[in-house]
Amino acid sequence: MAKAKAAEKQAPSKKNGKAMHAAVAAGAAKSALSRVSPLSQDPHAVRDTREKVLEVAIGHEVRAFRKKLGITVADLASATDISLGMLSKIENGITSPSLTTLQALSRALGVPVTAFFRRFEEERNAVFVKSGEGVDVERRGTRAGHQYTLLGHIGSDTSGVTVEPYLITLSEDSDVFPTFQHDGMEFLYMLEGEVVYRHSNNLYRMTPGDSLFFDADAPHGPEELTRLPIKYLSIISYPRGRGSD
Repeated sequence: MAKAKAAEKQAPSKKNGKAMHAAVAAGAAKSALSRVSPLSQDPHAVRDTREKVLEVAIGHEVRAFRKKLGITVADLASATDISLGMLSKIENGITSPSLTTLQALSRALGVPVTAFFRRFEEERNAVFVKSGEGVDVERRGTRAGHQYTLLGHIGSDTSGVTVEPYLITLSEDSDVFPTFQHDGMEFLYMLEGEVVYRHSNNLYRMTPGDSLFFDADAPHGPEELTRLPIKYLSIISYPRGRGSD
């Protein structure tokens, strides 16, 4: 009897096991973050205001279409009979190409002439949502006390990526939690409460100020609602044309 009690005392509880698992996962995430290479893009950079100039906008599109095809400036020059020097000036927005030149470029790049004016003409959209005015949506496995509020959506932009920002509120406990799995990447930012969140085989104990960024193709979702109510931001991004749950 005494041996059984001693063994029971030494055996870690299920809750402690989860906490240890969460701590190990958090340590692994911190180690991975320390190995991240420097940003390749300056988040505070300002684009050249000359982009509003037609020549610069055309040059940007010509370069983008050429790179998309994986050809060099020399290849494009050979296909269009336009000199390397002239192509360089066009791509850098230094000169205004004639309609004949644009037609030659459109044929070589396989795009309509109008495609070169896209950046000059296209509007940049923004969505402003007042507090409490987000759209409540249902996702697979939604239960009472689990609220998903879509904070904005832009249907068309130049990035080729769809982004869905949600405010998730969990106000009632549940014995069964939904597990999500979808295309793209997801970013969570904890605002209120405490939750143990599962991603694949790892558990992360999240409190206000914590964040989690992951490949959403792996099964993920709340594993344990530790302290209610719980609120966190969920920002999902995926290639346009492929949706999330």
